[in-house]
Amino acid sequence: MLRNTIYYRVKPFIPQSVRTAVRRRIAYRVRETVADIWPIVPGSERPPQHWPGWPDGKKFALVLTHDVESAIGLARCRELIKLEIELGVRSSFNFVPEGGYKLPGALREELTANGFEVGIHDLRHDGRLFASRDAFNRNAARINRYLRDWGAAGFRSGFMLHNLDWLHELDVKYDASTFDTDPFEPQPEGRHTIFPFWVPRPNADHRSWMTDHALSLSNVRHSSFELRHSAAGGDGYVELPYTLPQDSTLFLLLGEKTASIWKRKLDWIAEYGGMALFITHPDYMTFSDRPSGKAGQYPVELYKSLLEHIRCKYANKYWQPLPKEMAAFIADLPRRPTNVRPKRVAMVSHSVYTSDNRVRRYAESLAARGDLVDVFALRQERDASNQETIEGVRVFRIQSRAAKRERSKLAYLWPLLRFLTVASARLSRRHLQQPYDFVHVHNIPDFLVFAAWYPKLTGVPVILDIHDIVPEFFASKFRVTSAGITRRLLMWMERASAGFADRVIIANHLWLDKYARRTRLNGRCTVFINHVDAKLFRCIPRSRQNGRQIVLYPGGLQWHQGLDIALYAFKEVARDLPTVEFHIYGDGSARESLVRLTAELGLNERVRFFEPRTVHEIATIMANADLGVVPKRADSFGDEAYSTKIMEFMAVGVPVVVSKTKVDRYYFNDSVVRFFEPGNPDALAREMLAVLRDGELRKRMTAQASEYATTHCWENRKADYLRLVDSLCVCERAASAAPLVTTTDG
Repeated sequence: MLRNTIYYRVKPFIPQSVRTAVRRRIAYRVRETVADIWPIVPGSERPPQHWPGWPDGKKFALVLTHDVESAIGLARCRELIKLEIELGVRSSFNFVPEGGYKLPGALREELTANGFEVGIHDLRHDGRLFASRDAFNRNAARINRYLRDWGAAGFRSGFMLHNLDWLHELDVKYDASTFDTDPFEPQPEGRHTIFPFWVPRPNADHRSWMTDHALSLSNVRHSSFELRHSAAGGDGYVELPYTLPQDSTLFLLLGEKTASIWKRKLDWIAEYGGMALFITHPDYMTFSDRPSGKAGQYPVELYKSLLEHIRCKYANKYWQPLPKEMAAFIADLPRRPTNVRPKRVAMVSHSVYTSDNRVRRYAESLAARGDLVDVFALRQERDASNQETIEGVRVFRIQSRAAKRERSKLAYLWPLLRFLTVASARLSRRHLQQPYDFVHVHNIPDFLVFAAWYPKLTGVPVILDIHDIVPEFFASKFRVTSAGITRRLLMWMERASAGFADRVIIANHLWLDKYARRTRLNGRCTVFINHVDAKLFRCIPRSRQNGRQIVLYPGGLQWHQGLDIALYAFKEVARDLPTVEFHIYGDGSARESLVRLTAELGLNERVRFFEPRTVHEIATIMANADLGVVPKRADSFGDEAYSTKIMEFMAVGVPVVVSKTKVDRYYFNDSVVRFFEPGNPDALAREMLAVLRDGELRKRMTAQASEYATTHCWENRKADYLRLVDSLCVCERAASAAPLVTTTDG
């Protein structure tokens, strides 16, 4: 990125003390917000594909590496060598070939003679190795010469910058430029694994410049196929991510005074049988008994205490290879382990996550396959916390839901704008700390997609999910005309929002043609209806045995939903069936008027209003009902708005009476639902009475409806969504010409 190029050009002219002070300030702020991903990122303990275990049945592996960045570090190497020999360990020392010092041949020979390893650390350690592909290729030729001259097998870039696809140009057995999690690094995307893995070479037949970027996108996330051998680097190399925080991060930036974080992380790695790989810098170590008093240094006793902790607690339980030995072990396996890095996903929705079935289906499907999903949503009044992990999904509640009851246009708009502002800030901050792979934004409103402006600016694809088509929804909600200024503004916003998104998902096929025509996005729109989640909505045994017949409506309480029509119809039903009750679960702008209408109709003893419930709760509530109703009006919005509730009633085995709207006639027929004429309370009452009185009719309907719901459940469509987001990520990163270069010191 341009700012990174600028930074590394001016960096030599910025005093070290200034750079360090700025980095510390940034690190303190970052640490406050990354407790959920540092020093342990959930999911990184899962072994990669084809993981065989360690040699001789060892519990975990320990790999020690040191990066020598300056002449000061070079001068301290022999003291560090002596210490490690005394402790009975061996390590790799990585040197900068064309940096601020010259590596003596005698030191290389001394290291190898004593069982240590010599590796290459960048070329010049100036942060510009990945500035462009052409420049990298030229530098790679120079690095390969040093690899041959020094007899080195491995490489690590400066500042942990990396592009795993480009590194195939190096003649290396392994690379060690990545990490499981380190949000303090300039390029903070972690590999989210504590295991080494194989990076196969992309197919040489497809090595155009653009395809290099397409494959670079995945950084081996999708590269599990066999690839043919070529000259530089063979058919691939081993990646060794460091899995314990760097000494510079702990002691120089964060000001830690003990090795407790190191020990805690190492114990966790040992528990899950991973690879504990260290990076330390002799440049920052003091080897005398008394501290030097200089800033930017820490006593070597901290490193020594960690090694003694390992030796005492895990004697004979770990394998301690050199990095090149670890690489040889992985490369020689008949089935090399590969790493499919979990995606980092952000979802933004002006809804309560626990009550929004559509958002939950997407989020939990991604989390179930190992992706890391953050959802920015509304707070239910009874929610106790601002952040919660639900089925592997991190939910950030950033605004109260109470504002959704506002009915005037301005009062309705204000909380949406406020949510947009807060969601944009939170999303941008987390993306800066740990970049997202894609952002999925849910309307209403359409303009909420602009909350993803910063990820979009950095090349991250954005999906806009159209739950409701806004101009028609707004006209229905506020009774605006189809030719006024408000309508024109909404149409303009619809086009602008759609144009900002890389892909648009639409909730039903009727809206697809209309939306694509209005926004001119025929090739970028996909339909995912509100498929029922068969894990939640299934045949649940009834627990209610009170002799009552329950008619149920769960959902939004807006005018277009037609609950007033249902109340008029229920008055007739209640007159004929003395044991029937009408239970309404939900909230919305029409709630107060519906409560008043209930009182006017004299139905207070037979109609009960409940607050919204979570999808888990509502599934059980549905299963205990005798009849579901979906009484939508057939206006410009309701006539084409698909209702999730219909298939959810079907899935739990409850018959449902549905308004005969255009969209419901498109998806259903008389064998699975009972239709009534939209807006006609007498017709609705007749159908409700027919179903409640006829047990055989209910059995036939539920049997056929259950089969229909099984066929159209989310499990049968989930894979299509996962393929969509995977392909979208690949295409977007392939189109990005800028390499990932970073802005902070390492």
